[in-house]
Amino acid sequence: MNDGLPESAQAAKQRRDAALNAFAQRVPYIGFLGISFERYGDELTAVLAFDEKLIGNPLLPALHGGVTAAFLEVAAIIELSWSCCREDFEAAGPQLGAGQGGTMPRLPKTIDFTVDYLRPGLPRDAYARARVNRSGRRYASVQVEAWQDSRSRLFAQATGHFLMPARAESQK
Repeated sequence: MNDGLPESAQAAKQRRDAALNAFAQRVPYIGFLGISFERYGDELTAVLAFDEKLIGNPLLPALHGGVTAAFLEVAAIIELSWSCCREDFEAAGPQLGAGQGGTMPRLPKTIDFTVDYLRPGLPRDAYARARVNRSGRRYASVQVEAWQDSRSRLFAQATGHFLMPARAESQK
C-alpha cells in the first residue's frame, strides 16, 4: 500500500530488475542461449554465460559465429525494447506475458543486421552493450559491441536496423 510516500531507490531498482527479467524470460531462445541482463542505471549489459554447447570450432575452441550473432541481436532488441517501452514493462511487472490476461509486448522486427567478427570468441563468458542511435515511431538503428575480458578488446560488433511495433495507444 502506498501511503503517498515516494518509492525508495532500492524498491524502484528491484521493480525494474523484476520487469526486465520477466520480459527476457518470456523469449525461449534467450533462455536456451543462457543470456541474462544486468542493469546499471539506464545501461543494460547482456551476459552470455559460457556453455560447451556454444562452441562452434572445438579445435580452437571458439564460440560459434551464429551464437555470437544471435547474442548481439538479442542484446540490440532487448535494449531497444527496454529503452522505448520501459514504463510499459514496469507497469506489467512480474506478470508480464504470464497467461491470464498478461500480454507480451511486441518486439521490434529485424530489417537487417550486420556483424563484424573481430576475433574468435573464447570459451568464457561474454558481455554486450547496445546503443540506440535512432528510434522513431517506425524505424530504429542500433549498434552493439561484445567483449570478454576487457571492454577495450572487442571480439564482435554489429549494426542493426529494426521495424518498430505499433504502440498500444495507437492500436486502439
